[in-house]
Amino acid sequence: MSVDSSQLRLTALLDPRPGDTGTVAIHSEAREVTRAELRVGALALADRLRAVGVRPGQAVAVMSADGADTVAALFGVWFAEAVYVPLNPRLTDRELAHVLGEVRPAAIVAGGAGTERFPGRQVIEACGRGGSYAWSARAADSTRSPDTAAPPHSAHTPDTALIQFTSGTTGPPKPVLLRHSGISALLEPVLAKLVGAGRKPRADPMPNLIPTSLSLWAGIYNVLFAFRVGAPVVLMERFDTRRFAGYVRRFKIRSVVLPPAAMVMLTDDAAVADLAPLAYIRSITAPLSPFQARRFRDRFGITVLNCYGQTEIGGEIVGWNAADARAHGEAKLGAVGRPHDGVALAIRDDDGTDLPRGASGELWVRTPAIADGYANGSGLADRLDPDGWFRTGDIGRVDAEGFLWIDGRASDMINRGGLKVFPAEVAEVLGAAPGVAEAAVVGVPDPRLGEVPWAVVVPRTPGGIDAVVLDAWCREHLAPFKVPVRYATVEALPRTEAGKVRTAELAALARDAPDAPTPGGTAP
Repeated sequence: MSVDSSQLRLTALLDPRPGDTGTVAIHSEAREVTRAELRVGALALADRLRAVGVRPGQAVAVMSADGADTVAALFGVWFAEAVYVPLNPRLTDRELAHVLGEVRPAAIVAGGAGTERFPGRQVIEACGRGGSYAWSARAADSTRSPDTAAPPHSAHTPDTALIQFTSGTTGPPKPVLLRHSGISALLEPVLAKLVGAGRKPRADPMPNLIPTSLSLWAGIYNVLFAFRVGAPVVLMERFDTRRFAGYVRRFKIRSVVLPPAAMVMLTDDAAVADLAPLAYIRSITAPLSPFQARRFRDRFGITVLNCYGQTEIGGEIVGWNAADARAHGEAKLGAVGRPHDGVALAIRDDDGTDLPRGASGELWVRTPAIADGYANGSGLADRLDPDGWFRTGDIGRVDAEGFLWIDGRASDMINRGGLKVFPAEVAEVLGAAPGVAEAAVVGVPDPRLGEVPWAVVVPRTPGGIDAVVLDAWCREHLAPFKVPVRYATVEALPRTEAGKVRTAELAALARDAPDAPTPGGTAP
């Protein structure tokens, strides 16, 4: 199937084609669905949404624990010319109220226990079984108070595809407006890089195993990529190491996407002996530590391909392919890859002046998929220059071969008496220290130096970290000003659904956590 990158609506990915009736489009834990059944279900939902008054351009929020229902709802909302808003079932009531208040949906599609979480709202209930889909409308209950009195937002533009919330690592998640045309324009260069320029996808592509929640942009994007190449999807809403290994064997998966946290879980699970026939892993959703990439590769013999993207720029815009991995993989382990076709990178100083190759500064990008702003009405003007360059907020450099290296977030950088400390670099060194399972670093105020780095470490075994050993390790591998002044221990790092560390919570966690023990019983 050929999709023009200028195609306005992503519903073209589900256009009828020969063999739809018998071609399985979705494998989930509960059911299998053909392309024909999926299209019928999506069109039926579109009819139901129109019948309850949803108009083109209005937002429709979707919360379902059933992945097959979620995919049908995604296309159904688009067939109704509405705007898709994924809701994570794990959101607390407070978080859910925040999301609904920001997007003000005209209707909500929900399934299972989720239908009871929206008092006073128009809910379409998903109640299909097997390959069939059924959608029943439940009118708003006038005897129950809605969780917000605000009416639906006025219609978004016809090109608005979905409202995806950012990960919320440094503050409340923001509702980003993503466009049909922008997403389509990004799918093509990613496909060209992975398949090879000028080559067509295989006639019988292997299933696309998606081990991330479909409430995340990474999960949605990989569903769309699978439909673009004509591949079925295997949905795995909750990651489990042994189930993942079983899917890899069953569906003969040779390449897959994985968040870094899932790679760590697989590396540490002694019960997973191998992941054959898996040959390539593409890291997604969060920064990948080179140390963890090396551990995974050495354990399983699988090539790890890094990438880079942000919600506001439509997703992945920089990445590796197999050819680059063979030629440069060992020498450039830690780089996030080279830009996809149609994407330009610039490294600039604080004044906005372009810096030469190899120099470190803030990353700016120009891409066809820049978002239309945020659903709450705020735009991206403060992050866009007149020529369409987008300020990412990340610090990085581009080397002589065009590979991008990310040092960290500008907002996370620790200014220790005028010297720059990037938490990711220090955490990478700590992650390789004896007895450390995971580590993160955060800046805390200091009356003399302004800020100093604190380390937050997760021991591999209880009491298995010696602060004196950690300090000596850091002094061996880091400049003195980068060495943490304190090592706090926790059972787990605070993470988002996408696996990113919640930096906004890290400082408070570090203050409350005990120091790593020392032989003499005191911290360094």
